[in-house]
Amino acid sequence: MPFIVRTATPADAPTIIEYNRLLAFETENLVLDLSVLKRGVDAILVDANRGRYFVADKEGDVIGQIMITYEWSDWRNGWIWWLQSVYVRADQRKGGVFGSIYRFIEEHARKEGNVAGLRLYVEHENRTAQATYRRMGFQDMHFFLLQKLTG
Repeated sequence: MPFIVRTATPADAPTIIEYNRLLAFETENLVLDLSVLKRGVDAILVDANRGRYFVADKEGDVIGQIMITYEWSDWRNGWIWWLQSVYVRADQRKGGVFGSIYRFIEEHARKEGNVAGLRLYVEHENRTAQATYRRMGFQDMHFFLLQKLTG
């Protein structure tokens, strides 16, 4: 059965929370604090200035998601949209779900008119995801991503 891609709503929060929980465990063997995760997901779903979730919906059942957050690029005088929380339900993988959500986001970015590019990060070991992203036109960058968490 086909699916549609749409902007997530607050009603999608329980599924998004579960998919983020699964994503963290599958990719980093990380167990997230569900109360913190819930507050984080809810914050985006009620305030698009923080980011947006886009989902693949198959007859009312969310089967995949991508969140975008924003970074202003002074060098490009435009927004960089970061694709994050990329997850497709295990039984729906390799069915075009990621590609459909991605193309929806890419088209949205073009229509906005002030989006300079799309970026994402991927685990070093996740060769399957890397190959998928390269097929979508993503290229390796010349720098590493570093972080220092403060909380």
